[in-house]
Amino acid sequence: MDHGARTELITHLAAAVTAVPAAHPTRVAVDGPPAAGKTTLADELAAVLRAAGRPVIRATVDDFLFPRARRYARGELSAEGCYFDTHDRATLRRVLLDPLGPGGDRRFRTAAYDHTTDAVLSPPPATAPANAVLLFDGVFLLRPELLDRWELRILVTTELERTVDRAVVRERGVASRAAVERRWRERYIPSQRLYFATAHPARHADFIVHNDDPAHPAWERRSGLH
Repeated sequence: MDHGARTELITHLAAAVTAVPAAHPTRVAVDGPPAAGKTTLADELAAVLRAAGRPVIRATVDDFLFPRARRYARGELSAEGCYFDTHDRATLRRVLLDPLGPGGDRRFRTAAYDHTTDAVLSPPPATAPANAVLLFDGVFLLRPELLDRWELRILVTTELERTVDRAVVRERGVASRAAVERRWRERYIPSQRLYFATAHPARHADFIVHNDDPAHPAWERRSGLH
């Protein structure tokens, strides 16, 4: 398999991160639908940056969820519940994004919730070097409540129907195909359509990565938007 296009993309993104002028850690959002390839891209970018000597903090929105009772108050398949009730953005800002931002003390936490136990977490804070890079992946990261917390915004896109097929493969050990497809079609895909219709993340992204074929991604750099 030819990984040239993939390597070129990661190299290009790493250069963009390095070029960010900031006196505090560089906060990078890797946004996109479930199963679009956000985590893989963020991990690859982290490896390249670390190899170049940059301290990297990896974190995910999945560690900033509300407890199950609140997440599913509208029903386990509610798209509105997925968009409005799932993520504790206030805590995310308070314990991670703001401490790493301008005027922050760089004392941060990368998690506030344990998905396996449905419990709130408050681990001891760590202290980031001023030249650290936060690579944060997750859904709905370019919504208004978070938009100004990022120095660089990457949106990973793929055809939403393709994410269903990827999810079936990814979750075949824990859920039936029918269950995965229902969750995607009733909760996740409609919530993404709601997000795109209301928050317009593509308008705010610095990079859009078209990841239908992960080995041969296409991307565009958008500038002058913010």
